[in-house]
Amino acid sequence: MSGALEIAHPSLPNTLAAPSSDSDSDASSSTSNAVHTPNSLASMASPPTNDGAVNGCARPLPRRKNSSPLMPPFMVSAPGKVIVYGEHAVVHGKAAIAAAISLRSYLLVTFLSKSKRTVSLRFPDVDLAHSWNIDDLPWAVFSAPNKKKYYYDLVTVLDPELVESLQPHIKAVSPDQPEHIRKIHQASASAFLYLFLSLGSQRSSPCIYTLRSTIPIGAGLGSSASIAVCLAAALLLQIRALSGPHPDQPSQESELQIERINRWAFVGEMCIHGNPSGVDNTVSSGGKAVLFQRTDYSRPPTVTPLRDFPELPLLLVNTRQSRSTATEVAKVQNLKNAHPVIAEQLLSAINDVTESAHQLISAEKFDPKDPSALQHLGDLITINHGLLVALGVSHPKLERIRALIDHAGIGWTKLTGAGGGGCAITILKPEISSRPVSRHNSVSAADGLDLKVGKKSRTLVDLEQKLVAEGFEKFETTLAGDGVGVLWPAVLHNVSGEEGGEEIDQEKFLEAEGNRGIEKLVGVNMDLPDGEGTAEFREGWKFWRP
Repeated sequence: MSGALEIAHPSLPNTLAAPSSDSDSDASSSTSNAVHTPNSLASMASPPTNDGAVNGCARPLPRRKNSSPLMPPFMVSAPGKVIVYGEHAVVHGKAAIAAAISLRSYLLVTFLSKSKRTVSLRFPDVDLAHSWNIDDLPWAVFSAPNKKKYYYDLVTVLDPELVESLQPHIKAVSPDQPEHIRKIHQASASAFLYLFLSLGSQRSSPCIYTLRSTIPIGAGLGSSASIAVCLAAALLLQIRALSGPHPDQPSQESELQIERINRWAFVGEMCIHGNPSGVDNTVSSGGKAVLFQRTDYSRPPTVTPLRDFPELPLLLVNTRQSRSTATEVAKVQNLKNAHPVIAEQLLSAINDVTESAHQLISAEKFDPKDPSALQHLGDLITINHGLLVALGVSHPKLERIRALIDHAGIGWTKLTGAGGGGCAITILKPEISSRPVSRHNSVSAADGLDLKVGKKSRTLVDLEQKLVAEGFEKFETTLAGDGVGVLWPAVLHNVSGEEGGEEIDQEKFLEAEGNRGIEKLVGVNMDLPDGEGTAEFREGWKFWRP
């Protein structure tokens, strides 16, 4: 495998330490899951004959150099996020808690023969497909002695000269599309190319990077950060700059890998957003939850991982109401200007909500299975929403969702993110949830568990039907699950019954229809039949878990 750094990481698993591709066959011709070394291929060759014998002695036959097979495709996945407590107050220097959700992005990396000399980015969910000739990219600029970055570097600002060198290659992406579509396409291309040229080299393997996502775009759920994490992790894996993941990996080593991915994902976020907080990519990289606070906007925020935040069943409802974060932030600022004392009291009260949740979760005797603990967290959800309503950032559609859910009595609901539309989240009561929750996403029939115990309650089914009938989009997810994960090679034990597992190739991945099709094919969680919830027992995926 070629890259800017030809690293033989001492703790790199054998599955990642595979040779680069020298084959001239097309990517679609690679069907083997095994990665053979040249020596193993030599042992498979037919023995030489004595047709060329001279004086009864076998003449050594010239051996054709064995070509390495194509690398098998692999996948990377990263979650979206929600703000659980503290939105808007965080803009004014208060604390907030964000957590991962089980809606995820999935990136399939497919290797091409070296003769192809192209790298392609495909994002079919937004109709993006573009290829670049590897040799035409501005490697000279990115590899200049005063510009070159390495996998262990901390990059906190984009280099203007590097950004400028990419512009011709970015502007060539979707030039005839409407502006709002072109903006999304070119932002994605910008993040990809900056990372590809920073971490790769002109000798990088020709590849196709195909991305599918179950995270709604533009809904405040961290979709761009999830994509940036996937790209960063995939490129770091390709240059062998990551160790694992594997079940016995020490916690400290796992944290190092997550931090390495997170740093480069932040670079991707800067390409997309300009001045991101870094919270979204931190949650997407490490999973679980974080407490973050930014008292000085000239400095990065303080981000504290909350590894003990409990995994909770979550109903997420998208209003499909477009909103502007800037507009909602301005509403709060206007209220603060008009009524400074009252506004400050509301913001301080939201901060108290966040701190109350943090203190509960951080307590030495915290038991996530204790009903009183869940009740405490749920009450804080309700209080937080009421304070956000008082700040003026709710919306009639958000209030309609809350009214329907409160009437059903299934959990605790609040808006999440900027408000004014967007999404609402509901922490479901245990007796309502249809989703068996496991810290390690490994519930299976082999564990002696009845996977059908999670069958949806009639109340939840009726509620979901009402939400859909009124034009809302609902997702039944899990809060505070795993972060970035790897499937190497891209082979899963699906319900297809294929011997040795089902290899995920370009065609299957592109043909998966909608969120349900993506999750059914490659999802970290495997769906049960309709109405029976989700059992988290999909084998193959591995995660860094500090």
